[in-house]
Amino acid sequence: MTSTLIIAEAGANHNRNFDQALALIDIAVDSGADVCKFQTYTSETLYSKFTPDFSSHTNVPELIRSIQLPREWQKDLKQYCDEKHIEFMSTPFDEQAIDELVELGVKRLKISGFEATDFRFVDLVASTRLPLIISLGIGFKDYYIDKIRDIVSKYGNDLTLLHCNNAYPTPFTDVDLNSIRKLLSTTNYRIGFSDHTISTITPALAVAMGATVIEKHFTLSRHLPGPDHSFAMEPTELTEMIRFIRQAELMLIPQLNFISDSEQLESKAMRSVVAKKPISVGDVFTLDNITTKRPFLENNIPAANFVDVLGKLSSRNYQVDEFIRI
Repeated sequence: MTSTLIIAEAGANHNRNFDQALALIDIAVDSGADVCKFQTYTSETLYSKFTPDFSSHTNVPELIRSIQLPREWQKDLKQYCDEKHIEFMSTPFDEQAIDELVELGVKRLKISGFEATDFRFVDLVASTRLPLIISLGIGFKDYYIDKIRDIVSKYGNDLTLLHCNNAYPTPFTDVDLNSIRKLLSTTNYRIGFSDHTISTITPALAVAMGATVIEKHFTLSRHLPGPDHSFAMEPTELTEMIRFIRQAELMLIPQLNFISDSEQLESKAMRSVVAKKPISVGDVFTLDNITTKRPFLENNIPAANFVDVLGKLSSRNYQVDEFIRI
């Protein structure tokens, strides 16, 4: 079974503090994540200067400016990830970011749920020919997958689609994990899950549904200032979440044997065919003189074969409770 790729999403939770960014990488490593991911954007290329206030956000361009990743950090962050043996990744949000990340030598690129319906931008990212991970988030319609398919077919990208809900946090009633199975049955791509719930178990449930990539925001503390901390996993929660995922993977391993290895010691608790009353040589086995009881021992007749014994002749005498032999 392929191991789930777990992306620990640091996002903007560095708060423009380089040491905090390094601490996030350390947490991702200690938790057992495969990837530590940041986000590369600038206020000027992400939002129009005429953006009105929305949701709980005021002066959105200035908010983005206050949390954007300093571009000069990227090389050092990747080098630190390399030293810590965890994959560095960042989501690009503009053309310059795409070029910078490709030049850094990232293994793959991510397109966020808000950008997934901007097919102009999807084409720009796909043109790198790197493996792509695309969140199918807000505003995404099923037939848009055909548009993405057309784009990646031009460049031959390896593609993973992530089921996603872009509410932060996502209420449990809006998660719709059944979409993972739907995507698996209607596409030929790997399917994953970008989780924004406040739960350590949701990603493991997604893995049980067939997800092979999990993305989850994390932080040093949900009490830090900034828009993305409140719905992110704290260090102990991230570790617990990943433990649940790895346990889910073990639970999905197919068992090919009639009795699993762990059941061998308990196999004697099954039933065997036994004498219900004294039986003499030549007696016919009937419902009246045989029954089933525990345990099942080697060379016994298993209870599953009870009806096969009925009507046969006894070749010896039996006491009550003695195991029947044929």
